Amino acid sequence: MKNNLLLGLGRCMLPLPAALWQRGVARDARRLGASLGFMSAEHHRVRNLAVGEIMATGRPLPAQAIAQRLGLSGARTVAILKDLERRMTFLFRDAQGAVSWAYPVTADKTPHLVDLDSGQQVFAA
Repeated sequence: MKNNLLLGLGRCMLPLPAALWQRGVARDARRLGASLGFMSAEHHRVRNLAVGEIMATGRPLPAQAIAQRLGLSGARTVAILKDLERRMTFLFRDAQGAVSWAYPVTADKTPHLVDLDSGQQVFAA
């Protein structure tokens, strides 16, 4: 069954030809790459820090804390956060401007509580 993809239809599992699903995966990868092309290395650093900190603390992460941790100016940090939020990519800020969710985690209580292998629990965005 290596390299097979099964499609469930009712109670039946039907194998999809590899050429068909691999073409779809390649197409989706190209689209994803194009949609994330705007992100600089700083964008990735900001997003990655937000995910890690929300996972570790379960609390929203203020912009000034991001700036300090990454050695960025406050203005640059806010610009990056606005850019990521405007493009609905990976994060959302609360009314105080702190990052309250950074995909795939959130500091907000949701119905989606995830148990990690470490024993830690986080809310999923």
